[in-house]
Amino acid sequence: MSERKSTYTGQTDARRKASAKYLKESVEDIRIRVPKGDKAKVQEHATSMGESTNAFVVRAITEAMNRDRQKQE
Repeated sequence: MSERKSTYTGQTDARRKASAKYLKESVEDIRIRVPKGDKAKVQEHATSMGESTNAFVVRAITEAMNRDRQKQE
């Protein structure tokens, strides 16, 4: 007798559509490349700070932009 595996992912079609709509309207993607080995370092640092890798990268960019702006004033 063959076992049937469930294909349920925990999301309905409506949830998938709502998520796709939110992402399309609310956020943009930026792809970055880092030297080999640095990805793990960035992820470990973000985790140690209690944030996601994305949140850490966004925070780092925002802080750098604020510093640069202050230098220009």
